[in-house]
Order: sequence, then C-alpha cells, then structure tokens
Amino acid sequence: MSGDILLCDLDAFFAAVEQFDHPEYRGKPVIVGGRPGERGEVATCSYEARKYGVHSAMPMAQAVTLLKKEMEVGFYEKDRDDRRIWP
Repeated sequence: MSGDILLCDLDAFFAAVEQFDHPEYRGKPVIVGGRPGERGEVATCSYEARKYGVHSAMPMAQAVTLLKKEMEVGFYEKDRDDRRIWP
C-alpha cells in the first residue's frame, strides 16, 4: 500500500464551468451557490469576484451586496438543461 495522496483543488471550478458555458460571463465576477433570500451560501466564486471580497462559505446575501455596488446582479437556477431566472 502506497502513502501517496492526490489533492484536487476545485475551488473556482464550478464558476469556471459557468464562464465556459456562457462566454458573456468571462472576465466578470461569477458566484455559484444558494439563493440569497433563503440563507444561501457561496459554494464557489470566480477569481474576478474575489477582487470584491467574495469568498466561499460567505452568506450569499452578503456576497450579492458586495457585487451590487459594482454591477448588475442576476440570478438563474440551473437544473440540468432547464434554466429559469429567479424572481
């Protein structure tokens, strides 16, 4: 038995996937996580969002507040191929 350990740091991975799926998001702050009005939490964020002070495990409402000062904030819910805009 070997003592080797493989560590895969997937921080910002899901934000990068969204930027890949949506070229218009590239170079812009992206946050992935729960709904801000329902005690949601930031699962991950892009490196562009980190410049505004957003980080993983931050309450989503706080993250949205940080970004609202700088840009328009929109939300959508991704359920496989079905995408709906949150109210």
